[in-house]
Amino acid sequence: MAQPTPHPPDRPRSGSTGPLGDKDAAGAAGRTTISPLVVQKVAGLAAREVAGVHALGGGVSRAFGALRERVPGSGTTSTAGVSVEVGEKQTAIDLDLVVEYGARIADLARAVRRNVITAVEEITSLEVIEVNLAVNDVHLPGEDDEPDSARVE
Repeated sequence: MAQPTPHPPDRPRSGSTGPLGDKDAAGAAGRTTISPLVVQKVAGLAAREVAGVHALGGGVSRAFGALRERVPGSGTTSTAGVSVEVGEKQTAIDLDLVVEYGARIADLARAVRRNVITAVEEITSLEVIEVNLAVNDVHLPGEDDEPDSARVE
């Protein structure tokens, strides 16, 4: 009888559809890894869903993001202002926020944390151990509007 070939340790196994590291419905064992990029995207989208969040990222990252969005085919960046640490079962998330003028920052922070934790835990099955927020700017009404006289026709 032939011996089973061992799985290379440097390659993640596939086949697990249940919680991380469990057996799937067919009884096959395996390991599921979640990329930090996945956690960044989920956290960024969840934070943007909260009313009062104008943008994610500091001034420099937002400026580069605006330039990147103007390049055809580049799309939008959903990870600007989001950094994560991902372990096998847990993750920690740092967010840089720009809030709308008039938003109550303490209430907004609670809502962002709640939404990010819920989304990341439901989608990835990772336990979120902390969500750190840095409010870097306040967006004022009309701040992004370009004056019509500055446009060339």
